[in-house]
Amino acid sequence: MKKRSERKKLCIRICLTVIAVVTALIFIMPIVLTISNSFMSAAEITSNYGSIFQKTDTGGKQYISQTVNLKFIPDMVTFSQYATVLFKSPDYLLKFWNSVILVVPIVVFQLVVAVLAAYGFTRTRGKLSAIVFFAYVILMMMPYQVTLVPNYLVLNWMKLLDTNWSIWLPGIFSPFSVYLITKYMRRIPVPLIEAAKIDGANEFEVFTKICIPICKGVITTCAILVFMDYWNMVEQPLLFFTDTDKYPLSIFLSKINAQEVGLAFAVATFYMIPSLLIFLYGEDQLVEGIAYQGGVKG
Repeated sequence: MKKRSERKKLCIRICLTVIAVVTALIFIMPIVLTISNSFMSAAEITSNYGSIFQKTDTGGKQYISQTVNLKFIPDMVTFSQYATVLFKSPDYLLKFWNSVILVVPIVVFQLVVAVLAAYGFTRTRGKLSAIVFFAYVILMMMPYQVTLVPNYLVLNWMKLLDTNWSIWLPGIFSPFSVYLITKYMRRIPVPLIEAAKIDGANEFEVFTKICIPICKGVITTCAILVFMDYWNMVEQPLLFFTDTDKYPLSIFLSKINAQEVGLAFAVATFYMIPSLLIFLYGEDQLVEGIAYQGGVKG
């Protein structure tokens, strides 16, 4: 009976492992395909995927009559697409730096505001604090598209449309990080803070030497999630910017025409690098912050 039980557990473990591997391969396949196809020549890409982008003489859509050939290994490796992106067409680099300029201040200052607000909600308990925090929860549950029109009206009244502030201000004061860090910080043991107070620590020292180190994991988690969210934003720039020169690369990617599919693969690969690096660098903290959200490791 014991051997049967062990065999059954082994079979279940193997099946779950196979399912996990297959699922992982399915999810990673588009990334691998994008990176590998970025090294293909324009002629090879056209021969493999040209039927997808065919149109009728009137410009309408056309059903695919040919089989699309998904290739992960190019017949001949070429760096011409990357040479165009990096040297021959500065528009792509300009849009890339537009994305950096828009996203980095949001991540930094949203975390600053969130940590300060979370400490205030943690140390101040009362009806007013509960009402304000409840408002944060309601705002966090709303899809961003619901608040686009109110944000547009407020920014128009403040004369901030078509400026970077129209993207920065709503992002910096987003309620997501406040909620997540507050729920984590409220689980810090009260005796720990009281012991620090007895030892002569003031509020600033409690905040910087106790709360911040304990919440390091969830702060890193928020930084990664906020970066991923705003790095791929589309609606805000389209609505708040009229000057296309200020568009981030996430919008500019959709404007690449069918004759530049190979270029689109190269730009998409170039665009994925910051997200991949940040995720790989903070993977452990991200997992820890999500796994222990709402609690503190002992």
